[in-house]
Amino acid sequence: MDKPVIVTVDDDPGVSRAVARDLRRRYGQQYRIVRAETAPQGIEAVKEMRLRGDEVAAILADYRMPQMNGVQFLEAAMDMYPFARRVLLTAYADTDAAIQAINVVDLDHYLLKPWDPPEEKFYPVIDGQLDAWQRTDRVPVAELRVVGDRWSAPSYKVRDFLARNHVPYQWMLTEDPDGAQLVAAAGDDCRLPLVVTAEGEMLQAPDQSTLASTVGLSTTPATDFYDLIVVGGGPAGLGAAVYGASEGLNTVLVEAHASGGQAGQSSRIENYLGFPDGVSGQQLADRARRQALKFGAELLTARSVTHLEPRGQARVIGFEDGREIAAHAVILATGVTYRRLDAPGLDEFVGRGVFYGAALTEAPSCKDSEVYIVGAANSAGQAAVYLAGFASRVHVLVRGDGLEKSMSHYLIEQIQAVDNIEVHLESRVTGGQGDGHLQRLSISTKGEERTVETQWLFVFIGAKPYTSWLGDTVERDDKGFLLTGPDLVHGDQRPRNWPLRRQPYFLETNVPGVLAAGDVRAESIKRVASAVGEGAMAVALVHRYLEKQ
Repeated sequence: MDKPVIVTVDDDPGVSRAVARDLRRRYGQQYRIVRAETAPQGIEAVKEMRLRGDEVAAILADYRMPQMNGVQFLEAAMDMYPFARRVLLTAYADTDAAIQAINVVDLDHYLLKPWDPPEEKFYPVIDGQLDAWQRTDRVPVAELRVVGDRWSAPSYKVRDFLARNHVPYQWMLTEDPDGAQLVAAAGDDCRLPLVVTAEGEMLQAPDQSTLASTVGLSTTPATDFYDLIVVGGGPAGLGAAVYGASEGLNTVLVEAHASGGQAGQSSRIENYLGFPDGVSGQQLADRARRQALKFGAELLTARSVTHLEPRGQARVIGFEDGREIAAHAVILATGVTYRRLDAPGLDEFVGRGVFYGAALTEAPSCKDSEVYIVGAANSAGQAAVYLAGFASRVHVLVRGDGLEKSMSHYLIEQIQAVDNIEVHLESRVTGGQGDGHLQRLSISTKGEERTVETQWLFVFIGAKPYTSWLGDTVERDDKGFLLTGPDLVHGDQRPRNWPLRRQPYFLETNVPGVLAAGDVRAESIKRVASAVGEGAMAVALVHRYLEKQ
């Protein structure tokens, strides 16, 4: 077989020769080194290698190149070689470019020039990148095809599930020639949506669990007992899984839908530490998921929990199919869901023009349309800025008299700077009408009623915790949020059914060894960073709990 390739691109001939020399000296026997002195020359070389079917293991690009800088080069090259490791060569003054590359092209590493001696500053980095490339499954995933009706709620659920779990698919309408052909092949009684795998297997109106198993997501626990069960795959749950697994706990994370939670639906998070250019919720969730897997955590998708029960020293979680798993400790990070908008006619259009949350899969379909958003928190602001890039106009309906009480200042400034976003204060939706999908909204603004034509309504109106499945096992406040630590203690009175002499730890519920983290916890701060922090803190308290057993 031909050797895999390492590509290096630098417009400084002296540096270019030095990079190639150092690479050949160390890796010449196992890899072919291809050197280019201009970005266009490098792109042509990569294209030729793609046509020949060569494997590219790593691409090293200098940041400061005319015509196309290193970030732009790596972005173009990754379309042809998505599994190649990406390294940016920078000067000390270019660290901002490296940060940008981390966000834009998921940069694997950046190297500061010069790197003498290479044995200390160059080879260890390249060794790590090539080792990571060797361990990567480089077989491209063939694309699924999903066929359905444009205004079908079940079709939307399938597409949203696949998108949020980073499963590529091709969306086809039943009236498209290719879509109609697949429906005909499925038979006269075909039930939509129709999912067709690369191998030709057809799934008609599949449930979430079947779909997850078909596309290769893990749905079955590897064992019946763990050190730690994390319920919920949002920022708090992913944080707990990363820290639990990295600290040696046999950890399983159980998620009903997709990793990332509500934060995973965010188009852009710009105030999360370490991402000065912002990061999408999906990017952040995917990196956290990969990080948890790297440390050995087990991730189960499309598994809904039905009960939690303490049995002696074990904490038992039950699933819809009757199976149970147990652990020494459990972290509840089930997060919250958006509340439904109480207006006549809207419920029948959910998934057919009315969407709760960002529904990023629908954004391209909003092109040149008038879009309405209900909400005044950060999630609504992020959605407004993102959808403004597709829609002709975005209308933000705010019940109060301003955004300052509920939305971050940076988002308010962004909204004010976008010409096609219009904020309507003291406004609410009073009804929705349509034939098969949303077509009109009734809106009240400062007491004045009006009707508008629109096919798009995105709702962000606060949240309710997902805790009803816990029954009477775990204490909650009157809104359903989990009570922990000091909130359980009233004077000398012990928490209900608390069997220990000590008081509950800060994030511990009234069941010893069962902790809560993130938005599901009463009085928590509803921010991504605080949720991640609570996930990590919960793991530290799990260690403390286990040491006392």
